[in-house]
Amino acid sequence: MGKVLVIANQKGGVGKTTTAINLSAALAELNKKVLVIDLDPQGNTTSGFGVDKSSVDKTSYEMLIGEETIDNCIVRKVYKELCLIPANINLAAAENDLIDREMKEFALKNLLADIRNRYNFIIIDCPPSLNLLTINALCAGDSVIIPVQCEYYALEGLSQLLQTIQLVTERMNPALTIEGILFTMYDSRTNLSAQVVENVRSNLDVYIFKSMIPRNVRLAEAPSYGIPVTKYDPRSAGADSYIKLAREVIKIEKRK
Repeated sequence: MGKVLVIANQKGGVGKTTTAINLSAALAELNKKVLVIDLDPQGNTTSGFGVDKSSVDKTSYEMLIGEETIDNCIVRKVYKELCLIPANINLAAAENDLIDREMKEFALKNLLADIRNRYNFIIIDCPPSLNLLTINALCAGDSVIIPVQCEYYALEGLSQLLQTIQLVTERMNPALTIEGILFTMYDSRTNLSAQVVENVRSNLDVYIFKSMIPRNVRLAEAPSYGIPVTKYDPRSAGADSYIKLAREVIKIEKRK
């Protein structure tokens, strides 16, 4: 049965979508079968894999509200053996459409039940908010990866996210764990990055990934070409960091 990894942080600009795209691609490079679910109405993960979000009509929105089956929404082999359930702005209406539904928090979990055994990893990119879409992801997930940027105010909002994860664990998904904190935009040349890492280590009792994602021009350029950095520039520091992260994620899974 595939492991469901949720990439979440309600703070924008922390590398959440970059991580969803490139961790997924790195796992595919390591011969893992991966499904990526874009659960962000901005659809940046969708376009990051070269799928035109304005032209797709079978997305995570249609899947969640029951207009399409999950199989019909899967775009197959967008990168190697990696598959994608895309998203676009229509997904913004999902919360209103689901609000009166019984067990609405478990809509995604129920949909994934039939396909989990097809993949080694299912990676969910959440919106930058703690709304019903994020709650659905947390209820469906096995663990959460929290990207944290190495900048001032890195801890801002983290306590709220951790509290939400704890509430979901207590009330809806007792199996949910925190996979770890992933530092992004790391610059080894500055004292600030080291200070942020130390600050998080001192304040949070959670696993911190050894792999850190650097500030990297190639990593920033890749989305405009609709391809992961592992294809855009496989020798770049950005590609190397995500391959290392993928190996670390696989190693954690093997230990369980």
